[in-house]
Amino acid sequence: MANIKSQKKRILTNEKARIRNKAVRSALKTAVKKVDAAVAAGDKAAALEAAQAASRAFDKAASKGIIHPNQAANRKSGVMGQVNRMSA
Repeated sequence: MANIKSQKKRILTNEKARIRNKAVRSALKTAVKKVDAAVAAGDKAAALEAAQAASRAFDKAASKGIIHPNQAANRKSGVMGQVNRMSA
């Protein structure tokens, strides 16, 4: 544990941010799993809706600095690509 008061405060705030970031990253994974499930089920309408929700989540995470903007763009592209490759 640090001896400096400001460093003790930083440790506490960093832990809060870590927990918050972890929750957002977990939500991103869940959003992608919903898209995967809809694609596997062959439901294009549900897959498209889930992909749009995932895209919004990626954009929010990137704007908050939780993931890099380029990573958000790449993952959005992958999710939309899955939906677009579906037939019907």
